[in-house]
Amino acid sequence: MTKKNTRMTKQKRIILQILKNTDSHPTADYIYQEARKVLPDISLGTVYRNLRVLREQGEILELSYGSTFSRYDGNPSNHYHFVCTKCGKVQDVDIVLKTKLEEEVREKMGVDVEGHRLEFYGVCNDCKVKN
Repeated sequence: MTKKNTRMTKQKRIILQILKNTDSHPTADYIYQEARKVLPDISLGTVYRNLRVLREQGEILELSYGSTFSRYDGNPSNHYHFVCTKCGKVQDVDIVLKTKLEEEVREKMGVDVEGHRLEFYGVCNDCKVKN
């Protein structure tokens, strides 16, 4: 990674601030719309470029659930997510990481496990109330 990528530019700072101040796991388009409120001249390409750099630096997580777009998480620590199958909302699941799973995979397969990611799927409380 070049030194240029590690600089905290105004654009990168605004994008990171947007992510740290929301728990909605927004898309790049949402981040772009929010960033334009502060930096009207920012481009969508700049947003995507900075999201990539922030992800590479371990500042944010990129969550891809097989759809055509990713969602981004301002909490870079490993944690679980719940994905609503009706509205697509992504929420953090506040439970302790099950590191024993990593040990089981390591023992069963003889591989070096660096971590794991786990998502739960179902209907969120907002969608349950709507039905």
